[in-house]
Amino acid sequence: MPKLTFLGAAGNVTGSRYLFEDTHTQLLVDCGLYQEREFLPRNWDPSPLEPAKIEAVLLTHAHLDHIGLLPKLVRDGFKGRVYATDATLEMAEVMLLDSARIQEEDADAKKRRHRREGRRGPHPEEPLYTVEDAQACVPMFQPIEYGKPVAFDGIKAVFADAGHVMGSAIIYLEFRSGNTPRTICFSGDIGRPERPLQDAPSLPRSTLDYLVIESTYGDREHPPAEEVEGKLGEIIDETVKRGGNVVIPAFALERTQELLFYLKRLLASGRIPRLPVYVDSPMAIKLTEIFTRHPELWGGEIDNYRKGSPFEFGGLKLTASASASRAIADDRSPAIIIAGSGMATGGRIKHHLINNISRAESTILFVGYQARGTLGRVILSGTTPVRILGREYEVKAKIEQVPGLSAHAGRSELLDWASSFKRPLKQVFVTHGEEDIEKEFAGELARRTGWPVTAPEYGQSFDL
Repeated sequence: MPKLTFLGAAGNVTGSRYLFEDTHTQLLVDCGLYQEREFLPRNWDPSPLEPAKIEAVLLTHAHLDHIGLLPKLVRDGFKGRVYATDATLEMAEVMLLDSARIQEEDADAKKRRHRREGRRGPHPEEPLYTVEDAQACVPMFQPIEYGKPVAFDGIKAVFADAGHVMGSAIIYLEFRSGNTPRTICFSGDIGRPERPLQDAPSLPRSTLDYLVIESTYGDREHPPAEEVEGKLGEIIDETVKRGGNVVIPAFALERTQELLFYLKRLLASGRIPRLPVYVDSPMAIKLTEIFTRHPELWGGEIDNYRKGSPFEFGGLKLTASASASRAIADDRSPAIIIAGSGMATGGRIKHHLINNISRAESTILFVGYQARGTLGRVILSGTTPVRILGREYEVKAKIEQVPGLSAHAGRSELLDWASSFKRPLKQVFVTHGEEDIEKEFAGELARRTGWPVTAPEYGQSFDL
């Protein structure tokens, strides 16, 4: 009997990884990195599956919590193909190489710091994987078009537009349980109906038996887009008047590009003053270039954009080198600093936080989801002092959040999408949310539809 096992994003937000298997075939849907502090050991644990037996990995999109463990899977023996849209694979190469470089740099810095402090940390002082490991993934990449099936032994996979980030996909697997045809849908991350860079997610298929759906924002709604832009402008204007910097931890994929689009419009309308805008992320710079090269994948408000790049404007400074990144601190005039990672778990954003978090005139602005246990979540909670790169810093900067910039559907948008299937489903699995949110969302979806809905636990398997 076909079986589905939840190896990540079950009772938590990150680490998306689902194993589908029948008598002949094993397929892995997503292979994501854990980013919550309490679950980091799972990244280092021996694989709970046998990589050599997996025929293929199917990726919903290129965020690290969906692709970030691929290099480890390949190093551990996976030899199959990795299927995703062309845009996802192009961005995944950039994301994985950057992740590997950060893994190596962080491991080296941690080793030096621990040697200086005479102690050892809870995780090995070595990279989870190397740049060489990440490079080994690329030859396995196999692009797939929306709507064009790819066949395995008795199983067919079809990708549809998820409207989350460029190239993101909903994945349908068609299989047989005994002599009965069945279909399971993996939502990936579902986008919002109205976004500046993406079209709305594709409507669900009319015939479906099983659904795996995310619930990241299953407990809250997003404000309208016009409110988001206005709030962003207010925060920037107030911070400039105080003489401080606006420091924004931002995901390199989609969030940075969306921010640049809004900033260009705010500057053009005069709603914020002219000031330097730093994109301090080599990965975000490369991904913006990829985004610009693929106007055929643009949607939303930039679908018919024809006046140059929607992401370029006067005052924009792209800082690819480490020396240029360090020099940002030398400029004492107000600026907007956008850097990764989006949850402040690593990368250059930590250095900008060190330089600004104890400055009352500066603002730390969060524009994306902050998973429990991440540095971003700790700062948002009001904790002070906070520990960054081994030292504690008093939080004196103003802490702000603009949740409406999220690329995830909000509660009602998720419920509307999930309940629009034309016939009753045999089972719905709610994943990719904090445990209490998953369970509450599962209960509400069950009440609305009358379908069996469950929030699976880590490692739990279900016969299909």
